[in-house]
Amino acid sequence: MKRTFFAFLMVLTALGAKAITTVPLKGTIISPTDQHILYTGRISFTNPERPTWNYPGVQIIAAFEGTSLRMMAKPQSGYFMAQIDQAEPFKVAFRGERDSVVTLATALPDGRHLVRLMYIIEGYEFFPEFWGFVLDKGRQLIDAPVLPSRKIEFIGNSITCGYGNEGLKKEEHFDYATENHYYSYASIAARNLEAQHWVVARSGIGAYRNYDGPKKGNPESCMPVQYEYTGYAWKPELRKEQTFLREKWDFSRYQPDVVCINLGTNDLSTPNYDLALLKQSYQKFLKLVRQHNPKAKIVLLTGSMLYNQELQIAKQLLDELTDKAYKAGDQEVYRFDMNHIDGEAFLGNDWHPNVYQDEKMANELTAYLRKLMNWF
Repeated sequence: MKRTFFAFLMVLTALGAKAITTVPLKGTIISPTDQHILYTGRISFTNPERPTWNYPGVQIIAAFEGTSLRMMAKPQSGYFMAQIDQAEPFKVAFRGERDSVVTLATALPDGRHLVRLMYIIEGYEFFPEFWGFVLDKGRQLIDAPVLPSRKIEFIGNSITCGYGNEGLKKEEHFDYATENHYYSYASIAARNLEAQHWVVARSGIGAYRNYDGPKKGNPESCMPVQYEYTGYAWKPELRKEQTFLREKWDFSRYQPDVVCINLGTNDLSTPNYDLALLKQSYQKFLKLVRQHNPKAKIVLLTGSMLYNQELQIAKQLLDELTDKAYKAGDQEVYRFDMNHIDGEAFLGNDWHPNVYQDEKMANELTAYLRKLMNWF
């Protein structure tokens, strides 16, 4: 769907400045409903003109004709990475209260081009929305390349999100400007393997107990509850306030070849955990994942923020769950351990892995999955 119009809209540079300049905008408006746009990730299309989500890793891909491209989104949607053709990816910010349009490219050679967008932060506070594109007047979208046939799902916590991975000091605390899922181990591994990757991950989340949660756990907000929904709700009452948070996820929309689960770090990171409850909840969650993904291989991961006793506990627990699944007839559950952070050179904000550690983990996981899946 497209239409040509002349209107006054706010244009934001990719630097994310809050100063607003109102200028006349002329071009062809491309609706989010245009059939040429490809979407990946857990997105709600309850309002097809305003697709929304709040997990990182959501992608929007389109091919277009012309010399320029602008992107429209709800103000304060957060951060994206954008790539035009084979150029270096760059960060795009929707942070101001009136920011609704970002110029992604100008002065391109007149012809066919490809844009790839990835949402790179956890949008649970922002509820981002994609509002479409603006092309040169009279131009339109064209058929984009088909999505990769290989499919991965990543289930995890802050490590999978890319929390603080662009941070320079471990003592610095989280800021959305230093979270970049594009450079997370999950995203890098998927690119290495030329695979789609869909993400269900949230910082602080656990299999039975979220970070520093009570010994009895957080059954109302931990991963086994969140996995069934399109979006993440950090408190149950939010599902009453946001329509798309009430939306149960339709698992038929994406059936992965392999599911990688990296949980347990938050359950074990602070004292007062109940190992029996963790094992019980993780085993139940594993059965839920299998129920919704009957043909997928499932890989239980550790890495990279547990050490010493807690790391050994996590490895033993996951080994036991894998063995128990095998004995129960599920022979497609596997185990893999990514190396823990070794030295300050690999630390981002709040002691999390930085982009260098993410790359190390991605290379380890890439080699393992390539062999497991025979993706050569």
